[in-house]
Amino acid sequence: MSGRNGYGSAVTLPGDPPGGRRAALVWGVGVAVYFVAVIFRTSLGVAGLDAADRFDVNASALSTFSILQLLVYAGMQIPVGLMVDRLGTKKVLALGVVLFTLGQLGFALSPSYGTALASRALLGCGDAMTFISVLRLGSRWFPARRGPLIGQVAALFGMAGNLVSTVFIARALHGLGWTTTFVGSSLAGVLVLVLLLLFLKDHPEGYEPQPATHAGAAFVRRQIAASWREPGTRLGMWVHFTTQFPAMVFLLLWGLPYLVEAQGLSRSSAGGLLTLVVLSNMVIGLAYGQIIARHHTARAPLALGTVAATALLWATTLAYPGDHAPMWLLVTLCLVLGACGPASMIGFDFARPANPPERQGTASGIVNMGGFVASMTTLLAVGVLLDATGDNYRIAFSSVFVLEALGVVQILRLKARTHRRERERLVASRVEAVHVPV
Repeated sequence: MSGRNGYGSAVTLPGDPPGGRRAALVWGVGVAVYFVAVIFRTSLGVAGLDAADRFDVNASALSTFSILQLLVYAGMQIPVGLMVDRLGTKKVLALGVVLFTLGQLGFALSPSYGTALASRALLGCGDAMTFISVLRLGSRWFPARRGPLIGQVAALFGMAGNLVSTVFIARALHGLGWTTTFVGSSLAGVLVLVLLLLFLKDHPEGYEPQPATHAGAAFVRRQIAASWREPGTRLGMWVHFTTQFPAMVFLLLWGLPYLVEAQGLSRSSAGGLLTLVVLSNMVIGLAYGQIIARHHTARAPLALGTVAATALLWATTLAYPGDHAPMWLLVTLCLVLGACGPASMIGFDFARPANPPERQGTASGIVNMGGFVASMTTLLAVGVLLDATGDNYRIAFSSVFVLEALGVVQILRLKARTHRRERERLVASRVEAVHVPV
């Protein structure tokens, strides 16, 4: 029996994974894979202007790189969740490493816009296999009560990968050039593949999951339908949808051009602000993980508070009179954007207790799809609006508010229903515990 009584309260039971040093080492290999995947994913964020020059494309075409990458990523989330539930973490992660490494290498050597697009799609496919696998790995090696903190720490290491992009990839592009930078970075994928094959295991000895007894289309439909029926899964998806995308859009593509072209900053100053988003994310992620682990009821207030703060600072920056916002306001915006990633992780904390262990991968895939669909939609909207308005960032960036409003409505609609469902499960688990024979 799992540490959540199947999928109920977070109490440590004899069947809970023990955690410990070996768990940290094995899980660390999975996190290293995710770290490299995020470096590759976000490397375009600091190379957007270089890519526009290299392939001679406008804003809409430039945004297509990230849109296609995220389209593949989002579309793969449910299939990857099913693969993780069926095949285990190691096989799925290994395939992901091979794909995203080939994608990064192909992007380095692409002679044309079309081949570069195909490379980013391949990268997105491999990247899609990493985070859900790492979440599943953590749930197999650590007690369930550690779930919120483990998820936030995994996201923290992902943001460290983003930091590598904003600091080292940006400098390498300036000093070494396009091909050398991207070919050199792809070697990191080879390194983590070797570590994965040598050291990663799906679960500790004695904690093997029940063997899968079903296969085929009927099983897939049942897994998806059962996960979706849970209000906690849907709430998790909308929390992820609403909280993640402003920072993702800023870091993945449009932050650097906005700070340079609309705010008149140098590329080094703009890169420093992007780095600030990442550092803020890492600090806030640890705080959110600790808070939620101790106070389960803080999940919705933290998520909604992050959305409100993001909308307020985003609106203040865009509406500031004059051509350029002051540096203190841009710094504050970047600090607040750093909360978006940790807030998006709260979505998994709604879905995790709502689903039994054999559905965790599928449910996580549904949740993870939310933020990337929102990011993809906003990336496209910003690119189209920039071309239509002559690079008016105030109009283009205002598209963020539409998706935030949609997400908040859905969160408020599902919050009470999810709370009732969790309370029912908690009561049922306590009744079951009372009647279990000793």
